[in-house]
Amino acid sequence: MIRFAPLVTKRLVRQPLRTLLTVVGVAVAMFLYCVVEATQAGVTRATAVVAGDSVLVVYRENRYCPFTSRLPQHYQPRIAQIPGVAHVVPMKILVSNCRASLDVVTFRGVPEQDFLETTLPDFEIVAGSAEAWSHRSDAALVGDALASRRGIKVGDRFSAAGITVYVAAIGRTDELQSRNAAYTHLAFLQEAAQRGGTGGVVTQFNVTVSDPERLDAIAQAIDAEFAADSEPTFTQPEKAFVGRAATDVVEIVGFARWLGWGALAAVFALVANAIVLAINERVREYAILETLGFTGATIAGLIVAEGALLGLLGGGAGAVGAFALLSLQTYSVSMEGVHVEVSAGPSLLLSGLVASIVLSVLAGAVPALRVARGDLAGAFRT
Repeated sequence: MIRFAPLVTKRLVRQPLRTLLTVVGVAVAMFLYCVVEATQAGVTRATAVVAGDSVLVVYRENRYCPFTSRLPQHYQPRIAQIPGVAHVVPMKILVSNCRASLDVVTFRGVPEQDFLETTLPDFEIVAGSAEAWSHRSDAALVGDALASRRGIKVGDRFSAAGITVYVAAIGRTDELQSRNAAYTHLAFLQEAAQRGGTGGVVTQFNVTVSDPERLDAIAQAIDAEFAADSEPTFTQPEKAFVGRAATDVVEIVGFARWLGWGALAAVFALVANAIVLAINERVREYAILETLGFTGATIAGLIVAEGALLGLLGGGAGAVGAFALLSLQTYSVSMEGVHVEVSAGPSLLLSGLVASIVLSVLAGAVPALRVARGDLAGAFRT
């Protein structure tokens, strides 16, 4: 079949408008499919609980948006004394928008010592320094995804959600929520949020446990400790907390998967339509090829190869376009202070190409089989 590649190419070139429309249609459908798959992969990365997860999030019971979750900071020593708790970090969270949005700024205020011991080691500082963060009360360490999305540089004054901070450092990390957040001093964020008040209130506690196998048991013990207090708590593993907060996003992405399947169906239909139209125009041509010694299998192979080439051109263009878009710019869907990042890897490009080629081969297989089994010699008489 490789020897007949020029013949297959010439057949497509002979019908430039049909070929162009088919390739463009396949490219658009495959672009949509790849974007949907990248979003689904982002949801999975953000919410899938894996072995070894050791962080619990203590939140105010029956509260969802960070604006409404208010817990006394003096809960910290009571949580720390619960058996199995290794470390407790009080955290004040302030977001620019609690609803689902593509551009949300999240401030995370943590005590300086906890930041230096537990948060900073997860970052690779790419600009600025941790010392600059420590020396200014209004300093912020900005995750690389947020910095890229907002065009933030070290030394900038950055404002959002009524808070103005000095960008002391920009850090790169694999931790999804940290990539899209700006870390500040806890006292500064408490005072700024209270507009000069005394603070002492946090949004949540991030609890690291010594044994990941006891996550659920320790979560129940924490909630039992504060069940009779005026501010009861609700404790979940971090990934489960993200999944609950991003429920609407997860449902939207689940519905979008139907669009992805629809895009694959469109690829199949577009290629099948182009192949059927081409066959109807070339019946006499196929009869001539048969009289020249081409077997039915060879003729069927030419038809299937034509469909595969259409799928390769269109699917390749769509997959490369989606990969380029998601690689050049970081996109994240945010809700209630948590982020679901949409990003592309080489596997996305490969899966898009494979899906388009396989569907195109299947789309051409049935009409090719019909031609191979038909009475081609009879075409001379019609």
